[in-house]
Amino acid sequence: MLDEGAASNSEDTKGLRLVHLLMAAAEALTGANKSRDLARVILVRLKELVSPTDGTNMERLAAYFTEALQGLLEGAGGVSHSKHLIGNGSHRDHGHHPTDVIAAFQLLQDMSPYVKFGHFTANQAILEAVVHDRRVHIVDYDIMEGIQWASLMQALVSRKDGPPTPHLRITALSRGGSGRRSIGTVQETGRRLTAFATSIGQPFSFHQCRLDSDETFRPSALKLVKGEALVINCMLNLPHFSYRSPDSIASFLSGAKTLNPRLVALVEEEVRPAGDGGFVARFMDSLYHYSAVYDSLEAGFPMQSRARALVERVFLGPRIAGSLARIYRAHGEVGCSWWEWLSAEGFKPTPISFANHCQAKLLLGLFNDGYRVEEVAYHRLVLGWKSRSLLSASIWTSPPESDVAN
Repeated sequence: MLDEGAASNSEDTKGLRLVHLLMAAAEALTGANKSRDLARVILVRLKELVSPTDGTNMERLAAYFTEALQGLLEGAGGVSHSKHLIGNGSHRDHGHHPTDVIAAFQLLQDMSPYVKFGHFTANQAILEAVVHDRRVHIVDYDIMEGIQWASLMQALVSRKDGPPTPHLRITALSRGGSGRRSIGTVQETGRRLTAFATSIGQPFSFHQCRLDSDETFRPSALKLVKGEALVINCMLNLPHFSYRSPDSIASFLSGAKTLNPRLVALVEEEVRPAGDGGFVARFMDSLYHYSAVYDSLEAGFPMQSRARALVERVFLGPRIAGSLARIYRAHGEVGCSWWEWLSAEGFKPTPISFANHCQAKLLLGLFNDGYRVEEVAYHRLVLGWKSRSLLSASIWTSPPESDVAN
């Protein structure tokens, strides 16, 4: 029987081999000497070596990357299939039973700081920005199960000083069809939030704003009330955003600019933008990013647990497929992160408060020592795992009205 050191070396060797095979498949799919036949052969070999439910972190991660590359290979002949793939996260995610999605979401909350880091940082900034307002209106790009707003309501009603608890109105974006963010599921989230608000004495109302069929956001579809402090909430980090297209996000943030919101809360993955450095470079960056995610989850949950497998199947697999589809579609176009996009649009970054920074550090204290948090350029608060940056949260204010008018 192998001793632990020998077993570890064997795992490292196989992990390195899987990385080389994945890189070779990516190069065969898109490189200067691309060959679909070669890519197909490499992917067949990879499938023999990996499983999404068994083996080491790297083996399970490689299985999802192999599956995503297989999808690109099958549609490599045309743009229409790659457009379909961008929604792959959507279709797969929608294929999961709602109870699986909710269970996976709760597990991800328990085993890592990914969910709470974004929610808590945004909520603290919102609380600081609306401290003297009597009415607050939050427009939420991806409300999911609405868990972010339950904690905000509790914070609003528990304030000891200042004006009375403000009336909170939340407008959630929804889309047609039978998907996870369809009108029916968003209505159910609204019912739960309304019941919770009533139970704690939070004045509250809930609305929906339906996206166009191409997921474009029209600001005119929003119901706005004079005197409300308008907040835009845009969570693009895991487990959010496994299905939204970049065009949809751009339309939402562009529309937000015309509404002159009090603040925009943005949380996103810290990965190289699609198109930056070509497909293979961007592919490898994604592989290293999700490898760090898998390693960090390993620190919070046993690798072989069914709970861990559920989180990977419901959230990580679809997100990897969607990420690679977006990279593949970029065709070398120069991309940028969404915080860079907001800056280019004239939004102004707001410093993260000392209280908010301290809150993030306290949150990380509940999890493994490998997590870290730091503030970097453009006042972004970045959550990292060891040496790898994973998520960033940033708070933005509207451009001056004269700029919006132009």
